[in-house]
Amino acid sequence: MVMKCTAVCLVALALLVSFCDAQWDGGAYSKPSKPRYQKPSPPVRQEPSKQIPQEPQQSKQTFEKPLTWTYPEDPKPEPQPEVPFELRHPVPAATVAVECRERDAHVEVKKDMFGIGQFINPADLTLGACGAVAEDNVAHVLIFEAELHECGSSSMMTDDYLIYTFTLNYNPQPLGGVPVVRTSKAAVIVECHYPRKHNVSSLPLDPVWIPFSAVKVAEEFLYFTLKLMTDDWQYERPIYQYFLGDMINIEAIVKQYFHVPLRVYVDRCVATLSPDASSSPRYAFIENHGCFVDAKITGSESKFMARTVDNKLQFQLEALRFQGADSGLLYITCHLKATSAAYAFDSEHRACSYINGWKEASGADAACGSCDSSSFGSSGATSGLVTGTSGASWGTGGGSTSLSTPGRKIRDVTQSEIIEWEGDVTLGPIPIEEKLVA
Repeated sequence: MVMKCTAVCLVALALLVSFCDAQWDGGAYSKPSKPRYQKPSPPVRQEPSKQIPQEPQQSKQTFEKPLTWTYPEDPKPEPQPEVPFELRHPVPAATVAVECRERDAHVEVKKDMFGIGQFINPADLTLGACGAVAEDNVAHVLIFEAELHECGSSSMMTDDYLIYTFTLNYNPQPLGGVPVVRTSKAAVIVECHYPRKHNVSSLPLDPVWIPFSAVKVAEEFLYFTLKLMTDDWQYERPIYQYFLGDMINIEAIVKQYFHVPLRVYVDRCVATLSPDASSSPRYAFIENHGCFVDAKITGSESKFMARTVDNKLQFQLEALRFQGADSGLLYITCHLKATSAAYAFDSEHRACSYINGWKEASGADAACGSCDSSSFGSSGATSGLVTGTSGASWGTGGGSTSLSTPGRKIRDVTQSEIIEWEGDVTLGPIPIEEKLVA
């Protein structure tokens, strides 16, 4: 028991000694040291600082040889070549004909109704409400016949005429089941005029003369025209400019309406510097009742073309200018006349050209026998008796227009009556320029 207490005392004494050594440093007393861990200080708020972006460090790459590649240029449109194109204006197609009979109207229509080279469908064409009664597959013609009071016709009475009017209706349907058409709708008015003041029946008689009724109708609907035509004679020439050496294509027409078939003649033509046909200087290149003397006088290629239809006559005049005249404008005045196509050609009704001798446009060369009897290069006056006034006429191509009361020319009473219609038509101005020499 005493030993246990002694051991405890020794341990306590050793602890006390070690505590005293810790408090005494070098024999002097020192304050106890600060604890090893301090209290953390409160956090300090820092303001965010702006960072300046830094440019990336780049270096230019160099090559031993310079680059030859470049961006391709933008494509350029190809230049368009100059195309010698001239718009051709269509002319009305004469594809409908009517024969007015005593009790009905007989109408014929070409399948190429519009003159464009394409046939129409016969089912699309009706005369009023009536369809075609026949079809000519050789001539490509549709035939309609209708009584004067049928097929939706209408009648009108004037002081001199009883007029029956039909409507030819064309209503094209889509082709081949697709919604397209090649032609448009059209309506053509067809009229039959019957004089009221004389007997219209010709069954008991077979006259060899032209009835006065036909003459009267012809006088009311007869017109002469002159046109400048293109080189192929298909269209009216839209530009009147010519150069020396060019051929001027001229077409003379007498329009037929409700009268007997007519044949047109170019009786005489003069070229002048003004619209006045009697002005000076003047050059008569057709004279002596249809003799084309220009070729014989000057050796030109001027001539009448072969006649294809009776109411139309075409001729070519080589372009000319008057010597010493500053103006290159030219006016052409022609005296035209028309007679029934039933009459034969003679010394006053002809179209003669000088081509190694005199040749007639319709082949009746015997009618040209008196062409050499004229005085070439004269003032253009022709011999022979001419009575009556000039007929109704229209001038085209910028020329003057004249309209007067039609007249007739009659031969000796002992001979057969020849009914003629006459008129003067002026064509121009026509500029004629000189060709330049390089």
